[in-house]
Amino acid sequence: MLNLCRQSFFANAQQINTRCIASIVPLTQPKEFPLVNEPILGYKKGSQERANLEKALDKMTGECEDIPIVINGKEIRTDRVKYQVMPHNHQHKIAKYYHATPELIQQAIDSSVKTQREWDKVPFESRLDTWLKAANLMATKYRQELNASTMLGQGKTVIQAEIDSAAELIDFFKMNCYFVKEALKYKPISPNPKETLNSMRYRGLDGFIAAVSPFNFTAIGGNLSYTPALMGNSVLWKPSDTAVLSNWWIYKICKEAGVPDGVVNFIPAHGPDFGDTITNSPYLSGINFTGSVPTFNRLWAQVGKNVNKYKNYPKLIGECGGKNFHFIHPSADVESVVKGTIRSAFEYNGQKCSACSRIYVPESLWSEIKAGLLSIRDKLKMGDPRDFSVFLGAVIDATAFKRISGYIDHAKKSSDLEIIGGGKYDNSRGYFIQPTIVQTKNPKDKIMTEEIFGPVLTVYVYKNSNLNETMKLVESSTPYALTGAIFSQDEQWAKQALEEFKYSAGNFYVNDKSTGSVVGNQPFGGGRMSGTNDKAGGPHYALRWSSPQSIKETFVPLTEYDYEYMRS
Repeated sequence: MLNLCRQSFFANAQQINTRCIASIVPLTQPKEFPLVNEPILGYKKGSQERANLEKALDKMTGECEDIPIVINGKEIRTDRVKYQVMPHNHQHKIAKYYHATPELIQQAIDSSVKTQREWDKVPFESRLDTWLKAANLMATKYRQELNASTMLGQGKTVIQAEIDSAAELIDFFKMNCYFVKEALKYKPISPNPKETLNSMRYRGLDGFIAAVSPFNFTAIGGNLSYTPALMGNSVLWKPSDTAVLSNWWIYKICKEAGVPDGVVNFIPAHGPDFGDTITNSPYLSGINFTGSVPTFNRLWAQVGKNVNKYKNYPKLIGECGGKNFHFIHPSADVESVVKGTIRSAFEYNGQKCSACSRIYVPESLWSEIKAGLLSIRDKLKMGDPRDFSVFLGAVIDATAFKRISGYIDHAKKSSDLEIIGGGKYDNSRGYFIQPTIVQTKNPKDKIMTEEIFGPVLTVYVYKNSNLNETMKLVESSTPYALTGAIFSQDEQWAKQALEEFKYSAGNFYVNDKSTGSVVGNQPFGGGRMSGTNDKAGGPHYALRWSSPQSIKETFVPLTEYDYEYMRS
């Protein structure tokens, strides 16, 4: 067949590249589509999107969705019944769900391993069409269900939900398709295609992928589970217990779009049960994780312990948070500093991996910056996110409330720390913690070095003459390196800072807040204890979930075993 193919198409090298390979390795020819981010809707009074969202909120508030475990399309319910509640009203249940037993998790593994080989046979063109259909359903038919479930279940305000559960989620689905389409255009070098033709194809990983997603971004759940699936993998998706409802909507939308049963299995579960079961399976081929350092370390250690039993070396991708900074130069624009820091530190209660948690301010600007921060902090309205005038709601659950309030109590007791704004908290109805600003004399106090993941901002005021020494603290005082920002009108110093802070953050901002990365614009991820820095939202992320195969096709027979120099 190869020789016939060679004889038929040698006249045109381009034809050989396309048609000859097609007889051996079917080539996908994805449709072209533009690389454009999903617009963020405004939700102004009287707008259609606001009316649609309010309708979805009212409907969802009056229901308690029953959410099953799903393995290969089969819905399963166990006696391990759990409820998701509203963070701002923890007596109000919005979802009933079930934890999978270790036996069910193993059943999902067995099913996934079988499904993967069949799913990987589906051409990329078909997969891309399905993902784009899902993105369209998210952008239109189900946009407000995604937003409402995120607002009610995860405590996000309307703008924070729109940015996350609508725009970013849609962008992940669309742009990963675009990046895959572009990757498929690559053709290895074939110096003489009349004799030898080289090609590359992307396979799924042999086995199954485990996706462990967090509560704080609905979009992350969709990306962690469905991007590996796009590349030909079968996935066990363990959603966060405090994001089950919004994640369930993603699952249902993708099923409606045409993702076959068993490609992604929906497995709410107790964390240790899930982690112990997946890491004990010889078919584990990857873990896609966003969450805490201790949990990721536990999974990594278990993989290391079991490495001799695996069929493959599992790929481990993790994003684990940070202790993100704003560093202010004496030349900085004060208004930009104040507004950017308020948004970065207190939007969504500081429950973003990228939220500003520490700020270094020069003594010469402190009085002005302090006045600005406190003035705006006092205006921030806290409450039920269904009230569109609130700036922030409640923190996610009782565990978070206890952790964050513990840092505030530490600030109240320490002689090195002074709470200059906020500091109150109340969990009688919802898990409410005031946006809190702390000033520290000690730049290495734990409140300046440990991740809090809540609405607590700590300020260290440095003497202008100690600028360079203070810069050294940024990287040395914390194990994290996720996001960071500098504010300066001094271009020369900004260049110096860019070099000084080179390893302090995976996402770095100049005269902008440390939050707000956009898919395709600022691929996201950090190093050190912040994670493996695989840059979700970038062109290479999807390819991390493939196992490329290089193929060489030779069209001329080999007629000799030795080499000319041997004969001479």
